[in-house]
Amino acid sequence: METATAILIVGSVIAVAVVLVLVELLRRSAKRRSKAERELEEQHSAELAAARQEAASIREEAQREADELRAHAQAETEQAEQHVDEINSELGEKRLDLEQREARLGQREARLHVENRALESRQYELSRQEAAVAAKLVELEELENSRQAELARVAGLTPEDAKKELVEVIEGQAKREAAIKARDIEREATEQAQARAREIITLAIQRLASEQTAEAVVSVLNLPGDEMKGRIIGREGRNIRAFEQITGVNVIIDDTPEAVLLSCFDPVRREIARMTLEELVLDGRIHPHRIEEQYHKSKAEVENVCQRAGEDALVEMGISDVHPDLVALLGRLRYRMSYGQNVLQHLLESAHLAGIMAAELGLDVQLAKRCGLLHDIGKALTHEVEGSHALIGAEVARRYGESDDVVHAIEAHHNEVEVRSVEAVLTQAADAISGSRPGARRESLEAYVKRLERLEEIAMAQEGVEKVFAMQAGREVRVMVQPDEVDDLQAQVLARDIAKQVEEELTYPGQIRITVVRESRASEFAR
Repeated sequence: METATAILIVGSVIAVAVVLVLVELLRRSAKRRSKAERELEEQHSAELAAARQEAASIREEAQREADELRAHAQAETEQAEQHVDEINSELGEKRLDLEQREARLGQREARLHVENRALESRQYELSRQEAAVAAKLVELEELENSRQAELARVAGLTPEDAKKELVEVIEGQAKREAAIKARDIEREATEQAQARAREIITLAIQRLASEQTAEAVVSVLNLPGDEMKGRIIGREGRNIRAFEQITGVNVIIDDTPEAVLLSCFDPVRREIARMTLEELVLDGRIHPHRIEEQYHKSKAEVENVCQRAGEDALVEMGISDVHPDLVALLGRLRYRMSYGQNVLQHLLESAHLAGIMAAELGLDVQLAKRCGLLHDIGKALTHEVEGSHALIGAEVARRYGESDDVVHAIEAHHNEVEVRSVEAVLTQAADAISGSRPGARRESLEAYVKRLERLEEIAMAQEGVEKVFAMQAGREVRVMVQPDEVDDLQAQVLARDIAKQVEEELTYPGQIRITVVRESRASEFAR
């Protein structure tokens, strides 16, 4: 019993202790909650104070901006009012100015009205005067018609015939005056131009020295004996036929002792044939296979010679950047002749002359030399291509990359194309000097005779010409005119017309002098 009581007591104590512990725990929890609430309230209070402070600052800033905007608006309003006042003042001035102008316009309108009335009265007066003048003109026209009719009756000419005769007289006088003026201008220009041109050309010629060559279309090959002719001909002529077929050259074997002739218009081909036959004669073995073998060797050697000749010409002129094929064509001209003049030597002469004249005139010396050196390059192909050597050479130069100035100088050096550059003129002059200097060229008898005949035909075709004489190997033409048909001034015009037609139709070296001779004789007999 006591044990149970003790247990109850102990249990009661434990329960009380537990209750006390729970109460303490609840008290502490309540204390912590109240502390957290106080901290939260303090935080809320601080944030509320900060928000109030920020709101106050924002309110102050907005107030300040509002004050500034109000002040700015007030200032702009004052400026606008001032501008309106200025505009009103300006409008007032303009209104006053317009009123003054209107007053002046009114006064001017009144004056114009008065002047218009005066003009109307003057126009009426002029109309009356015009009517009187018209009547006077009709009267004068009738008098003029009657006078012309009387003049026509007396002179025996109609008005149209008289007008035509008057026009012819005036036209003749104008032609005479124009001829006199043209003669004076031409004489002055000729004197100045000839003096300068003579100086330049003389300097160029004096500084040039060149050799002379002879033209040939055949090559002569000397033989060690006449028995070699039979070996060249071969059995039944097979060697000579094979030689002519392979080389393209005619072999002429005649009665000339110890010599044969090789004939061909292509100088390069003729030179290859000459070298081939010369080697065959030295070797002694002549048969078709040997001929073909030696021909190819000689052809290669001649091509090398042409290449070296072209390169030597370029080195002598100081010219570079030329296409290799163009160099080979230039070297082929080493064997080409023109009227007895070696074409390659002629090109070197022309290049030197063109360079000297270009230096005297202050032009591009290298360009002038290049034009002079290449102007006859087309002659290397005239045996293969139809056409003028000037146009052929221009096409070849264009194909191998030469400049437009060089191409134009080549195609224009015989006036087949209109000359458009100074270099082309220098090329023409250099070509003429090199070809016309004494001993440089010789022409065939047929071409010479044809040129003389054409000179005389051109002169005889002119009106008033009585006789024509071509003198000094065609260097001068003397024209005898009928003195009653051609006067002194017409003689001057006639000489110029003949010279112009000769320049347009004929090709000749140097220049041709045209002399018109007019002679008047008067004779009487004393009885």
